[in-house]
Amino acid sequence: MNEPSKKSTWLSKLVKYAIPLIISVGLCYLLFTGIDFNQMLTIIRDQCDFRWIGLSMAIAVLSHILRAYRWGIQLDALGIHAPAHALIYSIFGTYAVNLVFPRLGEVWRTGYIAQRQDAQFTTVFGSMVADRLADTVTVLLLTAATFLMASKVLLKFLSENGESYAAIAALLSSPWLWGAMLICVAAIWWFMARKSSNKWVTRIQSAVKELWEGFAVILHMPHTGRWLLLTVGVWGCYFLQMYVAFFAFPFTAELIHTGGALTALVTFVLASISMGVPSNGGIGPWQWAVIFALGIYGVGRAPASAFANLVLGCNTLLLIVLGIITFIGIAADRKRKPSLKQK
Repeated sequence: MNEPSKKSTWLSKLVKYAIPLIISVGLCYLLFTGIDFNQMLTIIRDQCDFRWIGLSMAIAVLSHILRAYRWGIQLDALGIHAPAHALIYSIFGTYAVNLVFPRLGEVWRTGYIAQRQDAQFTTVFGSMVADRLADTVTVLLLTAATFLMASKVLLKFLSENGESYAAIAALLSSPWLWGAMLICVAAIWWFMARKSSNKWVTRIQSAVKELWEGFAVILHMPHTGRWLLLTVGVWGCYFLQMYVAFFAFPFTAELIHTGGALTALVTFVLASISMGVPSNGGIGPWQWAVIFALGIYGVGRAPASAFANLVLGCNTLLLIVLGIITFIGIAADRKRKPSLKQK
């Protein structure tokens, strides 16, 4: 009886931790193959204005704080009133934990707030899922809007850069693709609407409905307007991080001067999509996405790699520092107040 359970646990740990690590290492290997490190470091040393990178990191901290306040509104609606510093610690800690154990940061912040506030883990977890679902919807909306605004540039690049890219361009402009997407939407709606006695069908329907209900609570909770404003603030800060970083190098600053903020927006959206790939803190997929985006606008691989690796490296260092501050703060909080349960 214990053997299958042990095997299942082993496989679960492999999927959660080993595979993201392998993806990160593999993509980094491919990323740096053929790259002249001395050239990349020379570009960073001679061309980077680190003041813009510092400003970008300050904006990153602000985005995390706004995210903490946004989550606080959802928790308040559930009767869980966590203080601001605990919410901020929970967000800082989430990103720090995700650097080591991808996706485990969300579980950690759920457990931290649930324990601190003496709340049900499942209730807090539901609010966290809604928080992440809102981010997914935001990314989808941003992606659709950005691809519409930059469609000419993207399709031109895809059609001019090899047969594989040309095939992608043809697919994106094909009415068959959009027709298939409509059919898929209709099929999902039919699947969710139909009644069935099959236990697997009912489980899937139930899971999807619970996820939707967790997200839909946002629409009728108190302070929805403030929550939406904070959402704009969070994602505005995310974009502003990328936009400001563009001014750190002459070759990316030139893109802003010639192509406007849309060049930074395309890079930001592709980088955001890459975060869906399981990896440690986005290491690997994020650089690939940024290098590809800059390549669309004619930036060579060496300077694009310099930009991508410096920006991600500084952000990773920031998350490590915030993580250290967080866990020191939590330890001090517990020492000062042994019982963290709010009455």
